[in-house]
Amino acid sequence: MSADVLLKSHFEDLKLVKRGKVRDVYEIDDKLLIVASDRMSAFDVVMDDPIPDKGKILTSISLFWFKHLESIVENHIISADPSDYPETCRKYRSELEGRSMLVKKAEPLPVECIVRGYLAGSGWLEYQSNGTICGIPIAQGLVESEKLPAPIFTPSTKAVGGDHDENIPFERAIEILGKETGEAVRKLSLEIYEFGRKLADQKGIIIADTKFEFGLVDNRLILIDEVLTPDSSRFWPMDTYSPGSSQKSFDKQFLRDYLNGLDWPKSPPPPRLPPDIIRKTRERYIEALKRVTGKGLDE
Repeated sequence: MSADVLLKSHFEDLKLVKRGKVRDVYEIDDKLLIVASDRMSAFDVVMDDPIPDKGKILTSISLFWFKHLESIVENHIISADPSDYPETCRKYRSELEGRSMLVKKAEPLPVECIVRGYLAGSGWLEYQSNGTICGIPIAQGLVESEKLPAPIFTPSTKAVGGDHDENIPFERAIEILGKETGEAVRKLSLEIYEFGRKLADQKGIIIADTKFEFGLVDNRLILIDEVLTPDSSRFWPMDTYSPGSSQKSFDKQFLRDYLNGLDWPKSPPPPRLPPDIIRKTRERYIEALKRVTGKGLDE
């Protein structure tokens, strides 16, 4: 299998409206074209070294989940087949194939919707100090990576520029979004997580936590961006799961662990990534793809 790399897209005939940490977004009339690059971010810093095929893997996993979640929530997908894209996109087909989505143009909500089902990451650190996660009291006596008594909704603000996202209480999310929208995204987030968790369980994956993004189209709430991918979630292999310590993962935690071992202040410029770290990170993404969708990159 030959690796494919796209670090940054350059489509001269299309209007670039945003170049995010991972995705390049173009505007085409009343639609958006989202291109998933192979850029890799960690600790809100984009690495100089890409992870080959990562954009294709994330796109395939998102499309799988968007399809399976249609009975729960409308999403922004119009098509992921470049043959369906406007004429202006045709000359870029080779770069768009497998790593792009033509989507409805939504007004993104200014709050990220995070659901946590297990005690990990920043939640574990806070729990050790205060017995809470994002200010929410949690049962005493839990160990790292333990399953929570029930999944919890912990929204955050969206970072601007190079700032970090900030966890906020649900009451603050209500102030930002309004009561009706705030309660709707909490209900949807928990429902989507529960659906995804059960399906992932059957595939040998534990979804420890995840992040959703919602937007408005004609005043309708829809699911946008990506969904239940290794970039937006913590994926743990069920066959090696053992509460009481950090877990092996199919997500970018492997890279974070490597970076945590360096004398690097978690701010630009990023360190260069050794070839074996790039290879092993890519292998974890491919394994996540196979487990979630049942298919490899070329299928």
